[in-house]
Amino acid sequence: MPDNNDKALLELKEYINGKKQKENPGSYLIDILHKAQNIYGYLKKDVMDFVAEEMSIPTAHIWGVATFYHYFNLKPIGKYVIAVCMGTACYVKGAQDVLDSLKETLKIGTGETTPDGLFTIQEARCLGACGLAPVVMVNDKIHGDLSHKDIPALVESYRKKGMSSGKDPAE
Repeated sequence: MPDNNDKALLELKEYINGKKQKENPGSYLIDILHKAQNIYGYLKKDVMDFVAEEMSIPTAHIWGVATFYHYFNLKPIGKYVIAVCMGTACYVKGAQDVLDSLKETLKIGTGETTPDGLFTIQEARCLGACGLAPVVMVNDKIHGDLSHKDIPALVESYRKKGMSSGKDPAE
């Protein structure tokens, strides 16, 4: 169980209590899990256990919801989450080469985070920017018309910003 004196835990408990006052409080589970992930950065097992206890929902159900929806992360993610679009338009225009270049540049696989905690690679089914294919999304910023050759420079631009100011290089 998380530390009961944990400020984050108190914030989550207050949020859950607010949802429990509403009609059909169990219908707010996904919302509560989003809040927990926003607070902790990912859904830690002990936090899911806490939510289950507070909501009187079996832990297995919480786990099922958390693993079903791709939005939820069950382990820490990087400061910069790089999602490679693998939709048809992007795939046809070289998304696999872009993904392979990312893996080679960062020396991690899909779903993994770099040891320095800066980058996580994810695959996406579609990012809705087909006209810019192939695209990657770094956090909320789309980068389009990429080739595998563009990846080292893109990663380096985020690495420099991430190590120095903590700001997104696109800002």
